[in-house]
Amino acid sequence: MAGLRGIEALRRDGFDGRITLVGDEPHLPYDRPPLSKQFLAGARTENELALRRGPWEELDLELLTGARAARLHATTRELELEGGKRLSWDGLLIATGSVARHLPGTEGLAGVHVLRTLDDALSLRDALAPGPRVLVVGAGFIGAEVAATCRERGLDVVMVEPLATPMQRVLGKAVGALAAAVHRDQGVDLRCGVGVEALEGEGRVERARLSDGSVVEADLVVVGIGARPATDWLEGSGLEIADGVVCDATCATSLPGISAAGDVARWPHPLFGESLRVEHWTNAIEMGEAAARRLLLAADEAPPFAPVPYVWTDQYDRKLQIAGLVREGDEMALVQGSLEERRFVAIFGRGGRLTGVLAMNRPAGLIRLKSRIAEGASFDEVARAD
Repeated sequence: MAGLRGIEALRRDGFDGRITLVGDEPHLPYDRPPLSKQFLAGARTENELALRRGPWEELDLELLTGARAARLHATTRELELEGGKRLSWDGLLIATGSVARHLPGTEGLAGVHVLRTLDDALSLRDALAPGPRVLVVGAGFIGAEVAATCRERGLDVVMVEPLATPMQRVLGKAVGALAAAVHRDQGVDLRCGVGVEALEGEGRVERARLSDGSVVEADLVVVGIGARPATDWLEGSGLEIADGVVCDATCATSLPGISAAGDVARWPHPLFGESLRVEHWTNAIEMGEAAARRLLLAADEAPPFAPVPYVWTDQYDRKLQIAGLVREGDEMALVQGSLEERRFVAIFGRGGRLTGVLAMNRPAGLIRLKSRIAEGASFDEVARAD
């Protein structure tokens, strides 16, 4: 996503130099959010996931799919691929994304899935066809969406989450408790405050032993415990790495001629005053464009990258949308609707400032308030006005 959008931005801006796009997957760039929802449910085809709608020829690039970056030689400005091929560059945009985390000790155990790539989704979708008993480990965005999709397919689902509520770190406890109620109302056996001690089975998963001593029988396990930035190939490159490729406020890295974008990049956000690594679809688009343009600009010409983060999730008939940053312990106020009707807009603040807006099935309210975050509006002022 970030790489393709960066290339499109360069061509729109008139850059006519040589561009090579390297991707480790065999597929053309595709849309990831539907993988855990419409695609997994069988409501969207592989062709409908394509990110590029216009002709690829318009971009005039060399496209290398199924080519994995192995090593970065910054001093000679070369990218080495697995197999030894080297590509020279004058400007380099790193947009390698992130890699799904696996449960330790499950290597070689059939029936255990993660969901990050199209191939992951294809494998999982095929495995759901016989109607297995499903265990979802982790109730973050991916886990909760997979659980919802499996229930809509009529499957028995147990979901376990070590925290007190689903998506607690981004929803807070009050809205997280509401998300838990939504899943339980749909028949999910949701168990919070409990983790997985071990997955057991003879060659294939048969059960999970949980931290509270209980045992869950399962034919299929989906692990949704987050992702880590794909930076292993950058070891020894000289780039600064700290839970992602460290960038400045303009998306430039610690080495000249290199920028980074998307899930793999960390930068100091001017609006929030902290270092962020944002794993959201919209951030990949916006940062990809900003990081690509940064390669053509001098440091004093490049504007700081300061978007208001935005993410959404669809689960059953509920759409949750979040703008800005929502953290545990933030001040919260309901400004539209109510938690009881499960249709509301809530605002969040820290240090007297509006820092986040969360909406369930009320998109207009969120869109209107998103701009107030960028303005640095007072939390109390917005709460009173609404």
